[in-house]
Amino acid sequence: MILVTGPTGTVGRLVLEQLPAHCTVRALARDPSRMSVARAGLETVRGNYGDPAGLRRALTGVRRALLVTSRVAGDDDAAFLDAAREAGVQHVVKLSAAAVTDTGAQDAITRWQRACESALTSSPLDWTLLRPRSFMSNALSWAPSVRGENLVRALYGHSPNACVDPRDIAEVAVRALTEDGHTGRAYTLTGPHPLTAAQQTRQLAEALGRPLRFEELTPQQAREALLRRHPETVAQALLDSALRQRAGAKAQVLDTVQTVTGRAPRPFRVWARDHAQSFGPEAAAP
Repeated sequence: MILVTGPTGTVGRLVLEQLPAHCTVRALARDPSRMSVARAGLETVRGNYGDPAGLRRALTGVRRALLVTSRVAGDDDAAFLDAAREAGVQHVVKLSAAAVTDTGAQDAITRWQRACESALTSSPLDWTLLRPRSFMSNALSWAPSVRGENLVRALYGHSPNACVDPRDIAEVAVRALTEDGHTGRAYTLTGPHPLTAAQQTRQLAEALGRPLRFEELTPQQAREALLRRHPETVAQALLDSALRQRAGAKAQVLDTVQTVTGRAPRPFRVWARDHAQSFGPEAAAP
């Protein structure tokens, strides 16, 4: 039995799609009606990390689990790991972030991720850590301005990031959940090339078959946009992260996806082509 948490999120959903058909799979979802993956035999448990009874139901009989948490500075990892240990889970695959290995990253998000990793690696459970660089799917945040204005706006648009396709993250997760040999491993996952937002804009334009403009945001404009979506602590952490990217901290390319899966990581132009309809007018319809 494999448990997938975060099944409505970017990576959890893709892991559900990619797990082999012969696997017995359960999903823990706060709102199962939001799940978009349909697979034969999938069992869904309604619950969340603050629901001990739901966690017990979800973890009973589970051997391996994918752990995805997002509440910065919260104790969701600790709650899950306590329940997993009591339920007899053997192996937890944890979605973390590449920044944890950067000593210059001291923002609130990275400090929280380090604490979450430590809670797992110091537990008696077997573990695997997935440390992806930024998701290529973050470009979906540009969809409204691309649809309405043929425009991409971003902060520090000429700073490189070796962003990774979430499908590659999910494939590595599936390997760790279904194969032996991944215990005690920490996988930093990148795409095949460091790209700037301006370069992504050009590749997205090619995929859409129409010209797009790039417009640089000022730090103040970026801060105001982030504060509309996030608490101040998280917004500041994202701004600090952008500064590290501008300094070149996110440009390194690693061959981890190739090593684990036997296949080269997907480039951004492939991701853009495969998601082109998300930037088209039909995607704007309710």
